[in-house]
Amino acid sequence: MTTTTETTRGGARAWLGLSVLALATLLLAVDNTVLMLALPHLAADLDPSATELLWITDVYGFMIAGLMIAMGAAGDRIGRRRLLLIGAAAFAAASIVAAYATSTTMLIAARALLGVAGAAMGPSSLALVAGLFADARRRALAIGVFTACFMGGAAAGPVIGGLLLQHFWWGSVFLMAVPVMVLVVAGGLTLLPETAARGSGRIDLLSVAMSLAAILPLVHGLKELADDPGRPVAYAAIAVGLGFGAAFVRRQRRLAEPLVDLRLFGSRTFSAALLILALAMVVQGGVYLFVSQHLQLVEGLSPLAAGSWMALPALALAAGSLATPVLAGVFRPGPLVGTGLVVSAAGFAVVVTGDGLGALVTGVTVGFLGMAPVGALGLNLIVGSAPRERAGSASALAECGGQLGIALGIALLGSVGTVVYGATVRSPQAGDSLAEALGTAATLPPGPAAALVEQAQAAFGQGLLTVAAVSAVVSLALAVVSMSLLRRLPPVGR
Repeated sequence: MTTTTETTRGGARAWLGLSVLALATLLLAVDNTVLMLALPHLAADLDPSATELLWITDVYGFMIAGLMIAMGAAGDRIGRRRLLLIGAAAFAAASIVAAYATSTTMLIAARALLGVAGAAMGPSSLALVAGLFADARRRALAIGVFTACFMGGAAAGPVIGGLLLQHFWWGSVFLMAVPVMVLVVAGGLTLLPETAARGSGRIDLLSVAMSLAAILPLVHGLKELADDPGRPVAYAAIAVGLGFGAAFVRRQRRLAEPLVDLRLFGSRTFSAALLILALAMVVQGGVYLFVSQHLQLVEGLSPLAAGSWMALPALALAAGSLATPVLAGVFRPGPLVGTGLVVSAAGFAVVVTGDGLGALVTGVTVGFLGMAPVGALGLNLIVGSAPRERAGSASALAECGGQLGIALGIALLGSVGTVVYGATVRSPQAGDSLAEALGTAATLPPGPAAALVEQAQAAFGQGLLTVAAVSAVVSLALAVVSMSLLRRLPPVGR
């Protein structure tokens, strides 16, 4: 039962509460990327195998994606603030375990616990943001701030990691979460109201297991597909995930209190916004994959320098997220999101037609800036179109859709780039990827090595241009969808 009042919702206390939630999402985003630069350091200390190293990097995202829906439903039943505070406390404890891990197994287990805690915090945070503000315009601005913090955190992760590693050991990238989560717990107890739905509080555990059985194999299969499009296990995992997903949907239709209320999809606004958000994440995931590789493997930048360059598109996305709520009070959502996607397509076109590092970063920055309304306004439409008692489930679906979209983008657009690379490169020594070609070149004499590197980099460049062109086309298609399906919605607050 909701215990907030109209006098507190949208006032100074609400904005202070937003600062607590923004801090939480900022840390979750930072933690998702901060490990990138620490991997060589922890690998030298713990000596993990190649498979264990993959688990260290992937298990956090796997647990977040797999448990997001279950945690959203749990927040709707037991209370979103309660779940957020439990998640924050668990995140701090797991961060300490990860920082002082003495074995690879211990670190993987700690990263898995971090994923569980992050899954508890994600949907609860977004649902609480929506619950703090009764006024539609203020809610839109609050969600814009929330989105900007997430994007800013993702951009800041590699930079913060690099700074910490210059002065401390690899465990410091985990320990920084502890004081932040202490502030979240203290601020949450003081500033955040409880918002729980009416209901029995019971959660169907079989539905939780089925959601995990659907999402985890699907995400794993997509990641395997991105690494090697010809790998049969990738298609098998995707098929298993889709099979469990179909069974999960059938079960939800029969339950009196389902884990996911499928009636949410009866709202045209909800369904359209979720679709556009997920497909936009496909583009962002694929573009980010290729540009980050280009900066390191073609331009020869260090991970920290590459992360700094990639911070520009992410910061543009964050700035656009802050500007979107202001524009949304004047313009209708359909044209606003559609226009942004046209700008995005123009940015990716600059990547295709331009030349050099400046054109690449400028094009991607414009492309990501144009996608800002999709995230900021899309999340507001998704949460705002759902009944208040289902805000946690709606938030979970939005965040899960974004996670799956990014994974799908890395897999599908990664496969597109791989196919173009294979069709363009002429030397059999170039292998299936630029990284493989560079590894082979390191074993060759200087002359043949230089020729192989030049050829492989050119082939990778063609793959990048193809991915940018596909992203431009997808952005234009989403612009049409947005202007069509969201055209009747009024400006926010009207």
